[in-house]
Amino acid sequence: MIQDIAPKVFYNNYKNKKAEPQYLFLSYDEDMVLVREDKDKLWYPSFSDYEKEFPHLADKSQFLFNIDNINYFMVDEKGLDSVDGWVYVSTNKFRTETKYWRSFAGAVGRQLNRWYTNHRFCSKCGNPTKKSDMERMLYCESCGFHTYPTISPCVIVAVHNGSKLLLTKYAGRSYSRYALIAGFAEIGESLEQTVHREVQEEVGLKVKNLKFYKSQPWPFTDTLLSGFYAELDGDDTITLDKNELAVGEWLDRKDIPPADLKISLTGEMMEAFRTGTIEL
Repeated sequence: MIQDIAPKVFYNNYKNKKAEPQYLFLSYDEDMVLVREDKDKLWYPSFSDYEKEFPHLADKSQFLFNIDNINYFMVDEKGLDSVDGWVYVSTNKFRTETKYWRSFAGAVGRQLNRWYTNHRFCSKCGNPTKKSDMERMLYCESCGFHTYPTISPCVIVAVHNGSKLLLTKYAGRSYSRYALIAGFAEIGESLEQTVHREVQEEVGLKVKNLKFYKSQPWPFTDTLLSGFYAELDGDDTITLDKNELAVGEWLDRKDIPPADLKISLTGEMMEAFRTGTIEL
């Protein structure tokens, strides 16, 4: 999955440090990320690449995290693609980059970029927020409100019935591949309760014998995913919520398409069922 970058190690502990020329930075323009134009991989810029045209760029940067001994910073500066050789490309490249540490760095950087951008003003009193020097936190001097990066819990549910797995396709989305039942946990709800509710709401089925598989940080939507296998309980007739799903069908494991994208918990769970490597 996208966070599986071994032997490299991701360190998310916050550091109050200044950028140096050799450090890398991430720059975003909405859902576009700055990369080297002549590379066939996600090649992020260093501050030394911009010393001539933007000599004070490092002074305006924000520390993000480390991968091994590589420090990543974020900058919020316009016109960086005016420098020869550097362009903004779609963050969809995070899903196709074969070196997961490059895509994971970009995706987590975009997650933090959204958080910083969306909390420039205090949600309690409306005054500008400031960045803490001690931790990854924004605070308001006017009312004392503190805010930290938001992470929403979400379940992924592989509903199975003997050798069959329930596969779905989303309604109204560009993503057209098979997926599993998924949904966010609501206030006052356990993850297990979320599993039962989401399956009932999206396909009208009941499940039993829940088995936790594993979790995954999913920076694309600021979520922490929890994967469950769940056995069908009773009638297998699907009643589709057409506002959420375009397709819901039972596929025998021999008919499940092999996973071509290996970055997601959903893909790994489908592949584990298809190949019979998960004991249920």
